[in-house]
Parts: sequence; structure tokens; C-alpha cells
Amino acid sequence: MLTVSILGATGSIGASTTDLLAQHTDRFRVGSLVGGRDAAALGKLAREMNASFAALADESAGPALAEALAGSGIPNGAGESAVLEAVSRDADIVVAAVSGAAGLKPTHAALRLGRTIALANKESLVCAGDAFMRDAKRYNAVLLPVDSEHNALAQALGGGPISDVAKMTITASGGPFRTWTRERIQAASAAEAAKHPTWSMGMKINIDSASLMNKGLELIEAHHLFTIGHDRLDVIVHPQSIVHGLITWRDGAVTAGLAMPDMRVPIAHCLGLGDRLSIARGRGLDLAATGSLTFEPVDEGRFPCLRIARAALADGGAAPTVMNAANEIAVAAFIRGEIAFYGIAELVERACEHFASVFRTAPADVDEALVIDAEVRTWSARALPKTHAAG
Repeated sequence: MLTVSILGATGSIGASTTDLLAQHTDRFRVGSLVGGRDAAALGKLAREMNASFAALADESAGPALAEALAGSGIPNGAGESAVLEAVSRDADIVVAAVSGAAGLKPTHAALRLGRTIALANKESLVCAGDAFMRDAKRYNAVLLPVDSEHNALAQALGGGPISDVAKMTITASGGPFRTWTRERIQAASAAEAAKHPTWSMGMKINIDSASLMNKGLELIEAHHLFTIGHDRLDVIVHPQSIVHGLITWRDGAVTAGLAMPDMRVPIAHCLGLGDRLSIARGRGLDLAATGSLTFEPVDEGRFPCLRIARAALADGGAAPTVMNAANEIAVAAFIRGEIAFYGIAELVERACEHFASVFRTAPADVDEALVIDAEVRTWSARALPKTHAAG
């Protein structure tokens, strides 16, 4: 029996993970469950999964969580100290699925304990990749990629060593704006941007997918996970979302990872620790029924966020940390209707240019990454009025 704790238990990755755990109660028990601010949802889930501990990041939601778990016997808490207590409790695998820079501290705390981490919080590597990978080695932690693209690449690497890889390619569905003109994209609402054609990942991630910033973040994640240079990483648009990652070997052969677009597939691969878990109610891949698989180049003119992310990866240092912080501020402003869609890329690029000479080296540790993150957020919030207004 393996104990699994979930950071971000009430999100989409958390839901897919708990579905798998419920299917394999002979192999897994649930440890800590951590949510954001939804006390009712976390309380219900903790009861259903018989969790050993439950915590919310939002300290003000503590009384509501205590009420939701009254009589259950499940210890619980709220606020940063409670989240870190949840991480400190025994677990064989920690699923790190907190969205955004908010996931850095708890994910790193799990890493310092030498846990096996099923990593769905790509921002941990975007904001503090050098420190995370160094500490993973130092504390003998194991990082397993949950993102379908990186999981596909990890499996495809069974075909040979990284030294034989000429190029790694991750795929993008193209998002809701794949066929839209630049003018139409500029006028898009947050609701339109959040209508992802394949995945349901929450408002912020869906909008990152619409701008292709999500693919930029994934390139940076791949750089750290696989220790591969930015010049050997690429993105291609694949609307069917069947092929998730491709490895081109130096002899020209290509190995690809294919699966139905179901996050339970990569999560099951991580939880299995080398064993293959069955997935009930899962639809297997039928290529004949699929009919055709198509691929398109990325148009970085219509999706400048990917160009900006590539540049941040190439520049290195703190550039990815700066880019991520500015993007989170910009996306939130877009959701509030304060800036137009292309205002996201505009603000992020301005932030990267402004801080290029301020933060030249990569964060030495997570604390430094969070200091940079905070300063960039403050600057970005002040720069919003000078960014293109909505409409």
C-alpha cells in the first residue's frame, strides 16, 4: 500500500487523481489533501477518500473546513502552516497540482523531504528550475512528469539515451483561437479564451492555453526535466490531442507518445511507479476511429506569448521567473476585463525587458524566486494602466 497526498486536490488534476485512487484501493491510501479556498469541496472529498489530513491555503476558510469535517475525525487546518503540515505528513507519492507560483513553496517542501513527486505544477520549474533540480538531487527526491506532454516524452525516452536526442517536440491543440484572425483574437472575451477544445483545466490555465503561454511554460519545464538545451525543444500544433510528445533521434527516427486526451493516463503512469494501472471508464485509443492526425506549425505572430517564452528560456537566469509573474498578473487583469487579449503578451514582454538588467542570475533558491516574483507582480500591477485597455 502506497500513501498518496494531493496538493491541489479540488482542481482538475486532483479530480483525475482521486478517481484513479478510488479504482485501486488495494494499492493506495490517501494521505493529506490540500485545496485552495473551497471548504465544502475539500471537506466532502476528504470524507469520501478517508484522508488522514486536510488543509486549505486560504486561512480565512479554516472555520468552514472545520465545520465541513465536524465529526469525521479528520484533522484539518488552514493557512500556510497547515499546508506545510500537510506536506510534512507521511506520503510515498505527492501529487503537486497547485496552479501557479503558489505551488512553489509546498512542492519544494515535499522535495526537501525526499518524496516522489508527481509534478503537475510546472511553475516550480519555470520560476526556480535550477534550484529545484539541484535540490531534487541533494535530497534524493524523484520528479515524475504529470503533464501529458512531458509524460509522453519520458516514456518515449525508453528508446534511447538523451545524448541521442536531436529534438524534443511537445504538441499544442491550438486552443480556441487556432483558426481565428489576429483581429478577432484581440477582441476576444475571457469566456471565449477559456473555451478549450480538448481539456478543462481551470480558467487561468485555459487562458494560458489560448495564448500558447502554456506551451512556453512547458518548454521551460522540459528543459529542466530532461536537461536539454532550448535549441533542441520545439512545439507543433496538433488539433486532435492524440500525440502528446515526440522525440526525433539523431538518425532521423521519431518516437511518439500517443494516448486519448485523458489526464488519468499520465497520472496513472506516475502513480504506478513502473507498473501499468488499469483505468476504468477510460476510452482506449482507436486510430481507425480517429481517422487522421494532423499537424501545423505555430503562428507566433498570432500567438506572441510563445515567442516571449522561448526568448526567456534562451536568456535563462531569472527571465522565466519574471515572465511567469507578469503573466499571472496579466491573465488576472484580462479575466477582469481590464486589458485586451494581446495586452497579456504586451505586459509580459515589457516586464521581461524592464527586469532584464535587474535580475540577471537564476534564483539561488525558492525564497529568492518568491522575492523576484513579488517584485515583478508589484511592478506589473502598476504597469497595467499603460497596457492596452479591453476592447
